[in-house]
Amino acid sequence: MRLTAHYYQQFDADFGLDVPGEGYGGWKTAEVPLSLEHTAVVLMHAYSCGTRAEYPGWHRAVEYIPRAYEISRTVLPPLLAAVRASPLPLFHVVGGGDYFRSYPGYQRACALAGPEPPRREQAPRDPVREQLDRFRAERVFTGLHNQPDIARGAKCMDFLPEARPVGEEGVAATSNQLFALCRAAQVNHLIYAGFAINWCLLLSPGGMAEMQKHGIMCSALRQAVTAVENRETAREERGKEIALWRVALAFGFVFDVDTFVGALKRQQ
Repeated sequence: MRLTAHYYQQFDADFGLDVPGEGYGGWKTAEVPLSLEHTAVVLMHAYSCGTRAEYPGWHRAVEYIPRAYEISRTVLPPLLAAVRASPLPLFHVVGGGDYFRSYPGYQRACALAGPEPPRREQAPRDPVREQLDRFRAERVFTGLHNQPDIARGAKCMDFLPEARPVGEEGVAATSNQLFALCRAAQVNHLIYAGFAINWCLLLSPGGMAEMQKHGIMCSALRQAVTAVENRETAREERGKEIALWRVALAFGFVFDVDTFVGALKRQQ
């Protein structure tokens, strides 16, 4: 099928300008093809972090949780319904806990992937390094006073209600498992939804950086993601905008959910 995609033209710098980078073409749109036989949608880290009343420390440290919940409530149901009614596979990437282990799609991913590769060799810790790690945990993220709530909440992690896998949909906890699902379905292009676009979706197991190493193109659905924001970016969600630029520049394309859903429905 063909649909409109957003891409970023990162050329040409204009050295006649005070800021040469302002000569770049910037965001543009074009109609591009998607192979229904070799594309899948992946929903990553769409898990519940409880309510703010239950785990106030978790919500204080992870301010995007309300935005993720709103996306899950309003964006995911029509998106996932359209994907499930289409030829595209729907995969789920999970992290932490064991809330996903009873799902048949996870057991299938484990069987397809086989044993996990050995863990990368780790540099030894020393007292100074341990001191630096404690400093960061206390003063950078997540804050000492928030850690008990996060630890309690992590034990109760589960899929958001709208994000639960259905039937045999693949569920992967590692990059190896996600690639095994891709290989079995002959998928070479993953379109990501989930949380957060500039954190887990880029760098966690099953994220874009890992999957690109397997030769997978990785794109994103703009309205189905949110980002980790900081004090300076939160009001305008500039962290999300920079992350989408990074996706368009380094990994694939950015699609609008309504355009994507409309294109899938036209295939029915």
